Parts: sequence; C-alpha cells; structure tokens
Amino acid sequence: MNASDDVTVEVKSWLSKHWEPNLTVGEWWEALGTSGWSAPTLPESSYGKGLSREEGVRVQQAIVEFGALGAPGGLGLLLAAPTIAAHGDDAQRERYIRDIVTGRKAWCQLFSEPAAGSDLAGLQTKAVRDGDEWTVNGQKVWTSGGRIADMGMLLARTDPDVPKHKGISYLALEMHQPGVEVRPLREMTGRSLFSEVFLVDAHAPADAVIGGLGNGWAVANTTLAFERAGLGAGGGSAAGGAATPGTVAGDLERRAGDFVRGAAQRGAGAPGGMSDASWNLLVELARENGSVADPSVRQDLVRLHALNEIARYMNMRQKALRASGGDLPGLGNIAKLTMSQILRLSRDLGLRILGPYGTLHGYTGDERKALDEITGKPLAAMVTDMALFAQGPQIYGGTDEIQHNIIGERVLGLPREPNDDRTIPFRDLPKNG
Repeated sequence: MNASDDVTVEVKSWLSKHWEPNLTVGEWWEALGTSGWSAPTLPESSYGKGLSREEGVRVQQAIVEFGALGAPGGLGLLLAAPTIAAHGDDAQRERYIRDIVTGRKAWCQLFSEPAAGSDLAGLQTKAVRDGDEWTVNGQKVWTSGGRIADMGMLLARTDPDVPKHKGISYLALEMHQPGVEVRPLREMTGRSLFSEVFLVDAHAPADAVIGGLGNGWAVANTTLAFERAGLGAGGGSAAGGAATPGTVAGDLERRAGDFVRGAAQRGAGAPGGMSDASWNLLVELARENGSVADPSVRQDLVRLHALNEIARYMNMRQKALRASGGDLPGLGNIAKLTMSQILRLSRDLGLRILGPYGTLHGYTGDERKALDEITGKPLAAMVTDMALFAQGPQIYGGTDEIQHNIIGERVLGLPREPNDDRTIPFRDLPKNG
C-alpha cells in the first residue's frame, strides 16, 4: 500500500466516525476544518496535514466517494488560506485560516482595477496609516464572488514614493463595513460572477497586513501562483462542497446531507469547465445528430482529448519532480495557456456539433426550460454555456499575453521590455486612464 492509499484509508476511517448528514453545514465544516481534512495540503500549523497536491486530490475524491459533504469551496480555500499560511504570522494564521477551512468566512480577491488589469503593479487604490488602522480608498473590478464575500484579499498602495512594485501591501479587508460597496456586473453568460467594488474610507486594522509592509507584490505573486495552478489544465482536483461558505449565502445553518446529492449531480462543473464529463457530452451530441461521421469533427474530438491528456501528464510530471525536490519552471503559466486553448476548441467544436441550435441560449431558468421543450435538446444549454464562458479564462487570472511574457522573461530568459518602472517612484510614473 503506497502513501496515497494510506491517506485514502485514513480519511475514510475518519469520515465513518464523524460524518452525520443531520449536522448543519456549519457544524460539519467545523469538524472537517479543525481535523485538517478541509485543506490537507496546508501545513499542520495552518489547519492542514502537510500533504502533497496529489494526496490532497485523493482526499477530496475520497470524501465525495464516501458520500459526505466536501470542503468549503471558493477563493478562501483556493487562494487566501495557502497565501496566509506562506506569508502570515502565527496570529494571522489562527485569525483568518480557521474561518476559511471551517467555511465561516468567504473571501474575494481585490486585485484588478479599471486602469490596472494586466499592469497589476500600476494599481492606485491607497491605504493610509491612521493610528491603529489603515484607511482605504479606491476601486476594484472583476472581483469574483464579491457579492457573497465576508473578507477580501486587498492589494493597496501604501507608499507612492518608491518604485511601483515596492510600494504595495497585501491586506485582509472586512467586506461588511461602511465604505465598501459591491456592484455586480452582468456578463454575456447572463450571470454575475464578477463585481466591481468601491472603497471609500474603508478600514482595516494595522495588523491586517500579510507578509510585511511594502511586500505585497511578492505575496500577491504567491496568490497568483495558486490561482494559475487551480485554473490550469491537468489539475485534476475534485470539486469542493456544493454548499457555499460564508455568512451571506445562508448555507451554514442548513442540513449538510441536503447538499451531498447536489454535489454529485453537478457533472461538468462550472460553466466552461473542460472535464471528462464535458468531453463525453460533446461525443454524445455528435453521435446523436450524426456529426461524428464528419472527419473534421472526429479529428477535433481526438485533438481535444489529446490536449486534456497532455495537460494531465504534464501535471503528473510536475508532481513527480516536486516529490524528488525538483520543479518545472513556468508550468502554472503553461497549464493556464493550455486551459485557454482547450476551452476555445471546446467552444468552436461544440457549436459546430450543435449547428443552428448553437445560436439559441436561455439566460434564465424559465428560458432554458422553454428552449428544452421546443428543441428537445436539454444538453445543448451546457454547450452554449461553455461557448459563452470560453472568452473569460484567457483574460482572468492574468491574460494569455501576460502568461507568454512571464514564460519568455522568467523561464526562457528573454530580455524585458525597456522601462523605468522599477527605479522611478510610483507617483512620478505616467498613469493609465
């Protein structure tokens, strides 16, 4: 029996003693989080078990197979917790990470700004020290989960008199306070996954700075590395729990067992997600309408399968290297580029398979129901959903162009574009917008 099998046996043994579907979601997540099984890849000092990413995936899969509610999902577990574990002090790990792994607090990412998207270090949101707290003013945009967040990972400029990368700090910001306004943005999918956030004299305690004053760029790069690994192709991680963490969604007081069935039914996952279930969907639709006989459709189905397999093997290679103390520079960036390519091919291929039906899409539950009845093709909505969403991943989490630049400069050693932004104080640099 290898180590991964031992982990699977251990977590299932723990579940057999502790899983009780009549617990509330909050009670169940409290037990799961404080035991270390919510985020087993975190260090033991940060409510984890110090497991590898591969072992962490096996733990998630074991929880699903057992029939229990999985760990709280969202950006808290994906980004905030591992970042705070890496850069926070002991008090911050206890204050913030416990509420994340137990689902008590949901988090959002307050990074991008209207004039500082791809040029993230050009952000202009200000945090000014005032006694025992920071006063924050500025605007953020493309904030995933902003509507349901209790806390935010905030990048703010704390010193405009040094070069732009050095004057940024990373703060934990309470979202439920006067001075924080969240406005949802309606996307072409019909959803509002993103929001813009306005900060007017918002406040954060002095000890909310993660990783030290002026060290926000380094801390942010840790968050971005976790983000790219999570968004990239080949990760293979199981989905988090179907319940939503935090105080806004209202799931914490609901019965935990009521969410287990919903988690198993999610199938292809979030809109645009390319999994085995999504690929099988395209094959099924192609067989159903006969387009599978088209050589170009068959070729692209094989190409799509090959891209997913390459991404999976690349991820396995990286795991093996890390296990032996090595690394594969730029893998997170390559994985994110691969996912963008997979989603674009999925979009184009899916719409070709659907034909004229691909021009129809329901943006609400009632519209979808009506379309299903008229067309007799209930699976078509998953394809059009994926097609509309496919434009997003090549932009969020760092555009494809940014990923190419990082690989070129940091992996291949190509020269950077000439500029003075690392020597001139931020206040003296020309501003975007």
